[in-house]
Amino acid sequence: MSQEIELKLALPARALPALRRHPLVASAQKVGKIETLDNTYYDTAALTLKARKVAIRTRKQGRKWLQTVKCAATSTGGLTQRPEWEGPYSGSFDFSAIDRPEVAKLLHKHHDQLVPLFTTRFRRETRLYAPRDGVRILLMTDNGTIVAQERSTPICELELELVEGTALDLLELACTLARDLPLTPSDISKAERGYRLFLDQPVLPARAQPVPLTADVDVSVAFRELAFACLRQWQANAVAIAAGDDGPEFVHQLRVALRRLRSLLRIFAPALPAGFRSEWNNRLRDNANLVGDARDLDVLYDELLAPVITDELTDRNVDVAGLQTLATEAREAARHRALGNLAAANQGLPILEFTTALHRLAPPPANSGTLGDFAAAQLDLLRKRARRRYDDAASLAPTRLHALRIALKHLRYGAEFFAPLLARKAGERYIARLTRAQNTLGYLNDVDVARGRLEAWADDIPALQAASAFVLGWHATRYARYRRRVLDDVRPVLWGKKPW
Repeated sequence: MSQEIELKLALPARALPALRRHPLVASAQKVGKIETLDNTYYDTAALTLKARKVAIRTRKQGRKWLQTVKCAATSTGGLTQRPEWEGPYSGSFDFSAIDRPEVAKLLHKHHDQLVPLFTTRFRRETRLYAPRDGVRILLMTDNGTIVAQERSTPICELELELVEGTALDLLELACTLARDLPLTPSDISKAERGYRLFLDQPVLPARAQPVPLTADVDVSVAFRELAFACLRQWQANAVAIAAGDDGPEFVHQLRVALRRLRSLLRIFAPALPAGFRSEWNNRLRDNANLVGDARDLDVLYDELLAPVITDELTDRNVDVAGLQTLATEAREAARHRALGNLAAANQGLPILEFTTALHRLAPPPANSGTLGDFAAAQLDLLRKRARRRYDDAASLAPTRLHALRIALKHLRYGAEFFAPLLARKAGERYIARLTRAQNTLGYLNDVDVARGRLEAWADDIPALQAASAFVLGWHATRYARYRRRVLDDVRPVLWGKKPW
């Protein structure tokens, strides 16, 4: 068994010439000739191997046939480390070299049930990057197609495979290349893409995933694990957007990932170097601001305007069609700007640089403490901050209610980060109450933001005054009801029994 360590970077096909011309690539030693690789992936009809996160393929490489078995591994920032078994293929599978018992047992059991599912065909150009003694990295450019059941999708990626050196050497090379090229780290293997194509599954927005933590884990280790989880959410949505999946939820979930990372930096500030936290808090904030206006207009249209639009408005002499058209145009323009901003900012570079920064963090001192006490102290601190915002919000002023909402959001993120350490049922109830309170405050803020925008549109276009007033009036009753009760809903969360 070999342990493959690689970093996969997606890029648009139009960037291939620039990649080949890049000084680091052009000066790297060519390894062999450009090859065309034909691969066939196998599984049972019930996709048993996929369910166990095992992939098997055959590869025709010139006149040579190879058989490869891979196991999935957690990947972050495109960096993957997983076990791999490769050997000759003579027309039938031979699993005798598999030295991991559970994998060998699985493959032997289903040997006779394996059938071809999908294929990949791509041209591979390989170079060897060896900048100094002790560092050797293969640069493999793959350009081709995945085919499954008459469906196809393109392959265009750069794989950096570690021959000698450390994972940090891979990341540093990737950062250097990404400063000049539109490279985005991708944790999605060709096998995963092939299965998705075979099953005709759409790419879905990536949402936050829980991280299993225990109270005895080191605080610094916990921070890295949580940061990598946020990073995977950020990266998955960035890759999808770069590939053309530009629906509003992809942009929203990318922004959520950035907000969660900023909250994580705040929570773990006592365990982090001051410079690290300050730099990345600012960079993540600026990155999130690239798409803020698009999200506000999505909310205005979907949550505030769409529920009001009915045929009866025509009878009221309300120009709902004009308002709808204006909102749609503004929304599409904001989304276009957001996507342009993301592309111009090259999301791949900050993702790679943040991954590199995490790998460079110095190990904690021996007595840095474990997560249990740290989590309880930080959650107490977040709740105290939220209580202060609660007191400030007694006037029900929109700006004060918004500040309370932000404080509750930080507390909710903290409770979600540390959820495995909370009493299970009590923790779930607490997070649910936090979410409800935050959603109530969110609705109030959405109406306040929309009011300013609708009134500005009405000032610019007098014909829309009646429609804008009608939309705000439609929400007025609910807004007033939520505003009256919101502090009563929040109080038990901040002064009631805590689950930690």
